Amino acid sequence: MSTSPAATTGPPAAFADVTASEATLRRFLEGLPGVDQVGAEARAAALSTRSIKTTAKAYAIDLAIRMVDLTTLEGQDTPGKVRTLCAKAVRPDPTDPTCPSTAAICVYPDMVATAKQALGDSGVKVASVATAFPSGRASLAVKLADTRDAVAAGADEIDMVIDRGAFLTGRYLQVFDEIAAVREACRRPDGTEAHLKVIMETGELATYDNVRKASWLSMLAGGHFIKTSTGKVQPAATLPVTLVMLEAVRDFREATGQMVGVKPAGGIRTTKDAIKYLVTINEIVGPDWLDPDWFRFGASSLLNDLLMQRSKLLTGHYSGPDYVTVD
Repeated sequence: MSTSPAATTGPPAAFADVTASEATLRRFLEGLPGVDQVGAEARAAALSTRSIKTTAKAYAIDLAIRMVDLTTLEGQDTPGKVRTLCAKAVRPDPTDPTCPSTAAICVYPDMVATAKQALGDSGVKVASVATAFPSGRASLAVKLADTRDAVAAGADEIDMVIDRGAFLTGRYLQVFDEIAAVREACRRPDGTEAHLKVIMETGELATYDNVRKASWLSMLAGGHFIKTSTGKVQPAATLPVTLVMLEAVRDFREATGQMVGVKPAGGIRTTKDAIKYLVTINEIVGPDWLDPDWFRFGASSLLNDLLMQRSKLLTGHYSGPDYVTVD
């Protein structure tokens, strides 16, 4: 099976008829099996009790660091703050050159050029939120312009938000068409494209059934990743919600041969939390997704705790409060 994103926009061939009209898309999404809420929460709770030690824990911490999208999405962001965060993404622990870099820096579109310049050829990606983040309340023309500006500035990845109002009122084809149009706007003149992460804002979707529907809708429309949250709405990422999303990407690959990534964002702050997610990935979708190309943490404070725990494993004692920077 292919493990790379689809080369062209549009739904997988097997699902072309599903997305042909509002009626067929609605019939498909509303025909998906319902989520057993009690079962999903019980399984997430059971996986949370798993414990890993010593070398496995060290591996998990380094993997989690490599999966972090180090994020600053505040109105008070400045070029200086973004440059400082970029330096931290490249060398999270300046005292230890064996510490891996993070996957990406995630910023607003007007900070993309600054981040791109600061990161240089480090290999750390620049992700940009777009499409009237975090509300998604703008015309399609504005959303596409927002995306094109970020891509033109050098964004490697685009984190878009869906129109939750349209989704919750059953206008599924409108949401599908917007995602597909944004995916097309991710294309560069040379034919390459920025990878598209589709933020569903699961805290506003209310039910696990809606999370499953939104996951499938986002994948059918061409999302390279499905993402829980903007981090601006509570609840943000939760383990049961992420479990439902992982089941969706697993089933999507079985149906189409295409892998889609998953990104929980917001509220994941400790190494213990991160390891729970890694265990869940391994149990639900298997080791193929234990890779920064297919799983990310949208986080800022998480990285500091990972660094503190990494230092503890290496030295045998906890470092003082000044060991890591306060972002």
